[in-house]
Amino acid sequence: MKICVYCASSALIDQSFFKATEEMTIDLLNNGVDFVFGGGSTGLMGHLADTVLNHGGKIKGIMPNFMNDVEWGHKMVTDFEYVDTMHERKAKFLLNIDGLIALPGGSGTLEELLEAITLKRLGILNVPIVILNTNNYYDPLKLMLERCVSEKFMNEKHTEMWTFVNEPKEVWPAINNAKVWENYSINFARNEFHPK
Repeated sequence: MKICVYCASSALIDQSFFKATEEMTIDLLNNGVDFVFGGGSTGLMGHLADTVLNHGGKIKGIMPNFMNDVEWGHKMVTDFEYVDTMHERKAKFLLNIDGLIALPGGSGTLEELLEAITLKRLGILNVPIVILNTNNYYDPLKLMLERCVSEKFMNEKHTEMWTFVNEPKEVWPAINNAKVWENYSINFARNEFHPK
């Protein structure tokens, strides 16, 4: 199984985020998971890669050339793909994956996660999306998504597209127990604002 992980590059964050990342990564490695990530050497990206490599796992980095030019890439990751743009990077992240995990992060992580949710809503992406809500970091996003539904900007069915979990050990079960989301799910998006 191959899983893409979105996460932060900041090294200034609380240590609890690093601890949760390591616990989750080891659990996933024990279940035979290979990883795809943004290729960075610092923050949660770097810690994810370090943990995978230290435990003999497989991880692939995907990074735009301009980031590599300023030496943001993880030096020990040997499976690397360089692209021209951030848009191309995001598309590559989602190729042939079996699941998607969002760890706490900044604007880049949020942007990647919301694009993935949008693609799933349109039936283009159909893999589990799990959001690790360490220290309740993603509570505001959860409330915003719930408001999208309550204010009729999204269908209640769309809440099945993602799973929020609070503990690293809950990520693997959430991936395996995610509700099936089929390509024809675009019909929910097409019909939700046009009641018969």
